[in-house]
Amino acid sequence: MSKKKGGVGRTGGYILLGLLLLGLGGFGATNFGGSVSSIGKVGEAEIPASDYFRAMQQEIRAVQTQTGQALSMQQARAMGIPDMVLSRVVTTAALENEAAQLGISVGDERLAQDLREIPAFQGIDGSFDRESYRLALQGAGFSEREFEEQLRAESASTLLQNAIQAGVALPPVYAQTLVSYTGERRAFTWAELGSEQLSTGLPIPTDEELQTFYDENIDRYTRPTTRKITYAWLTPAMIVDTVEVPEDMLRATYDERSSEFNLPERRLVERLVYSSEEAAQDAAARVANGDVPFETLVRERGLDIADTDMGDVTEASLGAAGETVFAAEVGDVVQAPSDLGPALYRVNAVLAAQDTSFEEAIPQMRDTLALAQARRVIEGLANQLDDELAAGATLEDLAGDTEMELGQIDWTSASSDGIAGYEAFNTAAAEAETGDYPAIAELGDGGLFALRLDEIQEAAPYPFADVRARVEQDWEADARATALADQAEALANQLSGDTGFDDLNLRSRTVAEGLTRNANDDNVPPAVLAQVFTMSEGDAAAVKGAGTAYVVRLDDIIEVDPEDETVRQFRQLFAQQADQDVSQDLFRALAQDIQARAGVEIDQAAVNAVLANFQ
Repeated sequence: MSKKKGGVGRTGGYILLGLLLLGLGGFGATNFGGSVSSIGKVGEAEIPASDYFRAMQQEIRAVQTQTGQALSMQQARAMGIPDMVLSRVVTTAALENEAAQLGISVGDERLAQDLREIPAFQGIDGSFDRESYRLALQGAGFSEREFEEQLRAESASTLLQNAIQAGVALPPVYAQTLVSYTGERRAFTWAELGSEQLSTGLPIPTDEELQTFYDENIDRYTRPTTRKITYAWLTPAMIVDTVEVPEDMLRATYDERSSEFNLPERRLVERLVYSSEEAAQDAAARVANGDVPFETLVRERGLDIADTDMGDVTEASLGAAGETVFAAEVGDVVQAPSDLGPALYRVNAVLAAQDTSFEEAIPQMRDTLALAQARRVIEGLANQLDDELAAGATLEDLAGDTEMELGQIDWTSASSDGIAGYEAFNTAAAEAETGDYPAIAELGDGGLFALRLDEIQEAAPYPFADVRARVEQDWEADARATALADQAEALANQLSGDTGFDDLNLRSRTVAEGLTRNANDDNVPPAVLAQVFTMSEGDAAAVKGAGTAYVVRLDDIIEVDPEDETVRQFRQLFAQQADQDVSQDLFRALAQDIQARAGVEIDQAAVNAVLANFQ
């Protein structure tokens, strides 16, 4: 964990309230429900309600900025944001309490410097402006004395935090060991033994053997926790065929999308720009004379062919070059001007003009418009359906009286078919409790659903009789793999300096460049890669797979070059991350110790009053 995440001092985190004071626009602590000014304390250090509000506001805005979507308080609770922010402000208060107990404080000179550095308190010339300071504090409901006392306490707690986190450095050998471990590669040769290479037949299992296999692998035959759910749902696709789209709407849409339905002739073109007319003419002549192809000209400029691709263009979009380029044939290279300078153009394909009449465009437009109209119809039904549920209607009633469809599902965390393909449904299904009141919720594609949890079946093994066929298949696959592994073991013992894979009639593959232990290579079975990192150079081994087996020989251990620039960068990155992790662990241990010694008191009613402002 980085220090950035660990920094909890309000002074450092918000650049001291300054930027937020004006943004709060007079939102003082007394707005949290009358006399609420604190949500609790750690020891003697109060946790201001305004601090909790600001931290919540900052976290919600950060999530919204990252996702580009509004975040409701229900979603914030599901993400654990209120608890995370509460933990943060409690830690801040714990530091302030400890700093006070230790007598750590900052002087007036340091306090004045901190005030001068807050942008919200600076005038036009960048210097401290007392009037801006007074107005900002007044707008946020602070007196100068209150704010400066809080600022002094925060600065002291920051000093304490920095004292714990600063100067933590692990020995260089720690980072080098990590780099060596992750960067070391193994070169190896391997071969797979399939069923066709099995030299012995498989026995027929007895009932007792199958029962034993079932008992030893009971996890394979255990039903996961299953929620039996009844649901009613309605999606735009269910009613799209019943939605009528007026002709005037179709014509208006056709006019709006005219450029989509009526496309001019286009060409797939590549362009190579030169710095002078002479250079462009010389290049064009070389191509015309057959001296070089267009690709060679591109490489001579230090470019890839993809760098010259203009995609499909119209004659108008090429400006002065349009007439020349559109007069050329496919494969021709012509010289023409461009907005970047003299250039060569190569025509790769001609896309004929497309003219789609209104009548021809109707099916495509109707599908799109009808789906949008269906979404609006469903949106208009949401409140009505919710009211019916609130009045006592059941899901069965909704399915009978409306266009909603009734369904049932034995839902598990692995369900993905039908309505379980919607994240919103899966979230509701996982959180539902028996006896919950069904409510209308959105699916995400304009659809609606409501569900009822009828029963929870706890995880339990399927009866042996019900899964006997599966058990027999698994037993056979395991027996085949065991037999192949025994055969692979015998072959591995024969591999030596004089005997190779070819001598044993094994179709081998060699990874000459080597792979790291964390490599993800679709051509190499994970079990084989894991095995080579347990072997010594020159050794051979057998690896049991799922219904198969492998023979592998370790050819070379390729150690990390400590002088390689990439390795140096990784070593530095690992060292920084390790230092930060240890620093954060020390800080976390201190915060927990302070809270345990000083005691934490949280006023849940005050917390709820703050959170009510985000509903």
